[in-house]
Amino acid sequence: MTVSTLLMTTPVGHLELVSEDHTLTAAHFLDDVSAAEHDSSSDEPVLLETRRQLTAYFEGRLRSFDLPLALHGSEFQQRVWEQLRAIPFGVTTSYGEIASRLGMPKGASRAVGLANGANPIAIVVPCHRVIGSNGKLVGYAAGLERKRLLLALEAPVVQEGLFAG
Repeated sequence: MTVSTLLMTTPVGHLELVSEDHTLTAAHFLDDVSAAEHDSSSDEPVLLETRRQLTAYFEGRLRSFDLPLALHGSEFQQRVWEQLRAIPFGVTTSYGEIASRLGMPKGASRAVGLANGANPIAIVVPCHRVIGSNGKLVGYAAGLERKRLLLALEAPVVQEGLFAG
């Protein structure tokens, strides 16, 4: 197994991208990055392509990602993350709506929230598009300010509750 990493600076903070055997396995925010580590280089094609697509996303030129992903998690987490990947750019949904789409009983939104919080690939698997049933921003592993900024980036087209999945 070959593991590669790449650090990139984005408008919402530093992201560490991780690949294993030519698939993207993680994209997570780092709050403590020294100046020497900013924008590290890698020749791993999937990491270079991920950086290219994320750059285009932040520049408003990309609305969906096309990357080989390897999401490591439980069967339930995998099902939740599949639902996250189906949420279109500029659309928000709630934890309860995802639970309902998965055929779970009312009140299962907490389990969905836990799986959402364990999402290993920020932005590409758009867990930031999931909000509380009351429309409030809740629960984002990278912090609510980042969630707010990501949704603001998509704001020109954000439409609550229009995701029919």
